Amino acid sequence: MRIYTRSGDKGQTSLIYGDRVAKNDLRVEAYGTCDEANSSIGAALSHLTREDWSEKESFLKAMHKIQTILFHVGAELATPKGKEVMWELKKEHIEELESYIDQWDEHLAPLKNFILPSGHEASAGLHMARTIVRRAERLAVALEEELNNPLVVSYLNRLSDLLFVAARYINHQLGGKEIPLMPDV
Repeated sequence: MRIYTRSGDKGQTSLIYGDRVAKNDLRVEAYGTCDEANSSIGAALSHLTREDWSEKESFLKAMHKIQTILFHVGAELATPKGKEVMWELKKEHIEELESYIDQWDEHLAPLKNFILPSGHEASAGLHMARTIVRRAERLAVALEEELNNPLVVSYLNRLSDLLFVAARYINHQLGGKEIPLMPDV
């Protein structure tokens, strides 16, 4: 099977179940942004291959599961309203994000200022992924009436929170420096 089909050469693509839409359709923008966020998470995690800390394997396992669920979110967004979703997002997926947030946040000092996205390369990459997830969330909100599952917006909201905490957690684990925002610069 070839990777190219030529079916999108005129600016159209297929949603799940074959409905054809323009490649700049809001739904395509939303699931494409989830794909972009997922790739950004993967790029950030690639900076951890040579690092070693006691929680590395459990952190990577959690992040890989999150990437898988984010792929499911993309499938939800690619499924036309009223059609069965192959990989349905559940409340438990959001609760799992909250559990990771709480677990990693226990290791962190409370924030007294906003911080600049910085520190370890993986941390900076997770901050980038966080901003991409926020864009996906805004697009999902714009599609809200067309979504099969209202949990998509909640999941994306919580995922951006998780990525913020994960970025801080990586800095804490690997000695990356958090730079506080200096409002009077």
